[in-house]
Amino acid sequence: MLSILRKARLKDKEMRILMLYGPPSFRLSNRFADSNSSGLDNAGKTTIVKQIMREDVTTVSPTLGFIIKTIDFAGYRLNIWDVGGQKTLRSYWKNYFEKTDTLVWVVDATDRLRVNDCREELAGLLLEERLMGASLLVFLNKTDVEGCMSETEVRERLCLDAIKTHKWTILPCSAMTGANLHEGLDWIVQDAKDRLFLY
Repeated sequence: MLSILRKARLKDKEMRILMLYGPPSFRLSNRFADSNSSGLDNAGKTTIVKQIMREDVTTVSPTLGFIIKTIDFAGYRLNIWDVGGQKTLRSYWKNYFEKTDTLVWVVDATDRLRVNDCREELAGLLLEERLMGASLLVFLNKTDVEGCMSETEVRERLCLDAIKTHKWTILPCSAMTGANLHEGLDWIVQDAKDRLFLY
């Protein structure tokens, strides 16, 4: 409530977006993959951020710690926090939850083996007190890859319809082609207009 009043009073059109991803795949990385220090992270989170920023997506380095990118979009300033997800860094995720307006959860649509782990990790995040005021955008990445999971399959396996504590949506996308990434930003901004800003 205080955050809402603060944004309305100060006419603050700035938002904090936290980018995290489901558990990494234990397959060899391929041309669609991001990589962590052991070459196993495969969700595409950093590639999504780079694509949004119109940076080169042909080479992606591991996110060690965090990277903040800022983009002006539809009259809003979006501060995107790309937080590293290596196992050794996950215990520090809580340090980045404060004042988050939108949690963007990136799911690898080609990784059926880890989707149950992804569901459990997401469910735990949504119980975090400091994320209670945040909306949830699930980016289903790599939907341009043949044989990937459908939106319906992921929606069911992540039990998204059971989420009552956060406003959410799921959006198929491709970090490599940029498909639906701006549509995701559109949803974030419209959600902010509906929930946070009085103008």
